[in-house]
Amino acid sequence: MPHKAGFVSIIGKPNAGKSTLMNALVGEKMSIVTSKAQTTRHRIIGIVNEPDYQIVFSDTPGVIKPAYMLQKSMMGVVQGSLIDADIILLVTDINEKYDENDVIEKLRKTASPVAVLINKIDKSTQEDVENKIAYWQQTIAPQVIFAISALHGHNTQAVMQFILDHLPEHDPYYDKDVLTDKTERFFVSEIIREKVFKLYEKEIPYSTEVVVTAFKEEENITRISVEIIVERDSQKNIIIGKAGSMIKKVGTYSRQDIEEFLQQKVFLELFVKVIPDWRKKENYLKRFGYEH
Repeated sequence: MPHKAGFVSIIGKPNAGKSTLMNALVGEKMSIVTSKAQTTRHRIIGIVNEPDYQIVFSDTPGVIKPAYMLQKSMMGVVQGSLIDADIILLVTDINEKYDENDVIEKLRKTASPVAVLINKIDKSTQEDVENKIAYWQQTIAPQVIFAISALHGHNTQAVMQFILDHLPEHDPYYDKDVLTDKTERFFVSEIIREKVFKLYEKEIPYSTEVVVTAFKEEENITRISVEIIVERDSQKNIIIGKAGSMIKKVGTYSRQDIEEFLQQKVFLELFVKVIPDWRKKENYLKRFGYEH
């Protein structure tokens, strides 16, 4: 039986549930999941390996109209993922209005098979679902439309079968024991960023970057130093909290998850640093690993 392998791009607006779907399909927690929009900033690859196939999923940042340099970089990642995808999954929330015409246009023109996944159907009526199916059929006429609940695993198996049916014949792109193209350091920074998104309100999470400055593996412990970057002194004060109470919470919750992820005891040091307007400055975005 010939081997199959291909790239599956998962795109959609913020809060459509892309990351929850990605984690469900890969069977591992690859992407950080929070209730806030624009959590995903990088293209995160999760790989499913079986003897006769390899699926390379990529979870991309949520589709938005970019307002500053960081968001432009994020949208560049989305456009790139549409170009090299063998299969495209458009995840759309049952309640959302979709007005990003450039993405719609690309989906209409692409030669790759497209599946529209109407997510969060557990929060809707049958009539809502039928109306949404009719809307997407008319708007881009995809190969297939699935009504799913990524959170509850409803219909995700049917999505997986669609992918397997359309996966091209190809040798594996990655070694069979590889789960992702990202490093342990990357996932450590994402774990901490997830805690920032969950513990702080308003603009704070969006103004924050997490950089691992040291990662030293010893026999019985991994020592990690991290800088939490913010844009203003007032944000630094909020991150630290009264008498260091908030930064202590971030550290405690992060360390627990990092220890579980690394399967190793961890000593975690957190520092907060101010870099004014880092989201608008190309040199800092490059330094923090964002694609131009």
